[in-house]
Amino acid sequence: MDTRPNILFVFSDQQHWQATGFMDASFRTPHLDRLAAEGTVFTDAFCTTPQCSPSRSSIMTGLYPSTTGVLGNLNAAGGTPLAIPTIGAALQAAGYRTAYFGKWHLGNHPVGTAGWDECDFAAGPASKIDPRTTQQALAFLESGRGGGRPFALFLSYNNPHDVYTYDDTVPPSAEAPEDLPVSWRRKDLSTAPAVQRQFMTDDQGRVIVGRDAAAWRRYREVYRQMVALYDEQLGRVLDALDAHGLADGTLCMVTSDHGDMDGQHGLIFKGPFMYEHMVRVPLVVRLPRSQPASACGRRIGFPTVNIDLAPTLADFAGAELPRAHGASLRPLLTGQGEAPQRPFVVGQYYSKQKWVNPIRMIRTSAAKYTTYRVHGEELYDLKSDPDEIHNVAAEAAYAPLKADLAASLETWLRTHDDPFHTQVPTTRFGDPLP
Repeated sequence: MDTRPNILFVFSDQQHWQATGFMDASFRTPHLDRLAAEGTVFTDAFCTTPQCSPSRSSIMTGLYPSTTGVLGNLNAAGGTPLAIPTIGAALQAAGYRTAYFGKWHLGNHPVGTAGWDECDFAAGPASKIDPRTTQQALAFLESGRGGGRPFALFLSYNNPHDVYTYDDTVPPSAEAPEDLPVSWRRKDLSTAPAVQRQFMTDDQGRVIVGRDAAAWRRYREVYRQMVALYDEQLGRVLDALDAHGLADGTLCMVTSDHGDMDGQHGLIFKGPFMYEHMVRVPLVVRLPRSQPASACGRRIGFPTVNIDLAPTLADFAGAELPRAHGASLRPLLTGQGEAPQRPFVVGQYYSKQKWVNPIRMIRTSAAKYTTYRVHGEELYDLKSDPDEIHNVAAEAAYAPLKADLAASLETWLRTHDDPFHTQVPTTRFGDPLP
């Protein structure tokens, strides 16, 4: 009898690290909260890049976008289809019955799309594809009972990405969050690279820039509504696991591909910036219920990156990945084996539609340094300024810290063959900068 765990991997689109009820009471996520109470929350989980396609390429392969070749969103600057094998192929080769339902956003290259016994790479708004994704999941779980092989079910939901349907003419309701973030009130974007202001004045931020606090409260209300809709779909899948008696033998991993600014710093959506609400995401892992109860309700502060997810799943499944930049989190989850070490996290960013703005970020537990190809740099002292309000990159007192972080980042770029220094920034319309 095969004793390996079933795998349920669920990820949302554009859910920042605090967008859960167990992190912020203004969010209603009872099903995510239940999963967190029964599993382990990684409080410092990061994406490789705060954008859909590149981040998804990392989730599915365990590699940084500079290696997967998916630098930007599909059909945008740098958005080439994923053309290397994924965790799906590795799990299938290891004997798992595999399925992928929901948003894919990685193209249709035959190598990148291989590895699924069943799949529906959906596209469209969450209102259309998310309920269908759940229905397909429920049918898969129903058909999988007693099949003999362990299963690996991957579900990709589009919400809360549908916050892009935000209607700026609708006033906030009584349920809208009363308080706007500290950084909304105190951040001066003139101290940050100019492209952040340009995103608001010339790009997608135009729907709200210059509006009063009520408009920002409404945006935050809509975002919370989208998160709640996603949580409802997740709850239906978790309930089906219970109903079919599968929860005891299933490893559940739930995360998101990147965050949303949610009004932080006077910004919305996602764009050319690397703030915490862009690069930090939820990550909850519930081991099969046959594991010791001590694994329930834990919080681990190890800085995970979504390159760790595929190696972790492969480790539990006894599968082989061709290569990976990430490390298995299994020792942290089980308390057995040598735990991974990571002194810092690196983030990459390339483009938004035609607008190429190469950015690299290095973050330790104490500080974050971000450098743009042509738009300057940022340094935040996360110990004294966790809200990233004061850019101290130009302050003499922080020069040694900035130099150390910049040197570590340069070493990382070299060892990972990162093309940052040769990438060419453009205008919003794709023309090279003068």
